Amino acid sequence: MSGTGREPDNRQTNCRRFDRHHPLGDFDAALSGVTHLLSSVPPDAAGDPVLDLCGADLGRLKDLQWLGYLSTTGVYGDRAGGWVDEESDLDPASERGRRRVAAEAGWRRLWTDHGLPVHIFRLAGIYGPGRNMLETVRAGRARRIVKPGQVFSRVHVADICAVLQASMAQPRPGGLYNVCDDLAAAPDDVVLHACELLSVQPPPAVPFEAADLSPMARSFYGESKRVRNDLIKRELGIALTYATYRDGLGALKATLAD
Repeated sequence: MSGTGREPDNRQTNCRRFDRHHPLGDFDAALSGVTHLLSSVPPDAAGDPVLDLCGADLGRLKDLQWLGYLSTTGVYGDRAGGWVDEESDLDPASERGRRRVAAEAGWRRLWTDHGLPVHIFRLAGIYGPGRNMLETVRAGRARRIVKPGQVFSRVHVADICAVLQASMAQPRPGGLYNVCDDLAAAPDDVVLHACELLSVQPPPAVPFEAADLSPMARSFYGESKRVRNDLIKRELGIALTYATYRDGLGALKATLAD
């Protein structure tokens, strides 16, 4: 197994540096014999760096059995708390979402035009060890911003891994999957539950209209939707380990260092 990173750990001899300004170099030497390839590189203002730098070469991977691309449920945009599934129209509300829609189209063309075994995974808000509301509360950075009707979906990183492994075990080129848990929830509900688990006083509620937020932080509150995950259960046989944020945060609490 090998990978790339923008700032790879020098201790990891199987990890190469890769970004738009640092291409792989000898593509054939780097990816010779690869059977499964996953791209988690986000698009930038110029497009998808992997497609731009390597897209024309991917068709030469004769051993390739599975190709995955990690996208986001942000491609659906704002649905005022309504439901979306994999058949829903794409209507991104942010520049980040529009870039993802364009990147997805590029990856799908590798399947439709060149027959590559592309699979797209639209991920909800990711959390897990080292990156969760418990850590945010303990660091004193939690903010309880209240916007009535605001909900969005989340997913534990362990469940993402389970979905990817299940897809690799039963490929369906052209497959498109939402990857999220069973309970879309308001951001302030997650803050309150984390504070309850840690037995600390929650931060004061701040109305969204009065909150001092960066443009990026504010954009997260511009979308409210509930994402259906029936397909990963029905087709891939997924039984979520962390079906709600309560399950996930409860398990993470046991791993926190004193």
